[in-house]
Amino acid sequence: MTIAASKQEIRGRALARRAAFKDSVPELSRQLAQTFIASIPLRSGAVVSAYFAIGDEADPAPLLKLLRDEGHPIVLPRVTGRGKPLDFHLYDKGAKLVPGGFGLSEPSAEWPKVDPDVLAVPLLAFDAAGYRIGYGAGFYDRTLAKLRASRDVTAVGFAFAEQEFGPLPHDDNDERLDWIVTQHGARRFER
Repeated sequence: MTIAASKQEIRGRALARRAAFKDSVPELSRQLAQTFIASIPLRSGAVVSAYFAIGDEADPAPLLKLLRDEGHPIVLPRVTGRGKPLDFHLYDKGAKLVPGGFGLSEPSAEWPKVDPDVLAVPLLAFDAAGYRIGYGAGFYDRTLAKLRASRDVTAVGFAFAEQEFGPLPHDDNDERLDWIVTQHGARRFER
């Protein structure tokens, strides 16, 4: 089986596993937010990227509130095209998102662009080595590669503990996480 086929098979299992927690997402997401704030080193004023949850994803909305309360600027990702890295735009409280590609809501292209220092990264599956499997478009892998080529950034997987799998298939294009935050705590990965 190819790496791509293995990843696709894991995506199906991961979606099913995550769906079992859909009724618990609000409470688990609050736990994740608390763990993130307590565990991830954030310098004063660090710019943090988050995302708007889709369906039964771990929802960083409670994290956004805690980060804002601590004075951290928030940026959201915007898809600029298939095969390209994400752009990040400053998300002022109350700003309205616009319809974007892939059925997502995203920041307007007119909002100020700001690169994040820390990224809360969505995922379907992660492993004990810090590899992740997302939805398959490679946006976060390309984005992390681009950001890491020019600056120090911290990528934090934001997920339920049950999204952990055994060793995940990966190749040279897959960027590892620096941390994973789950409802059971945070774990740092050495790159």
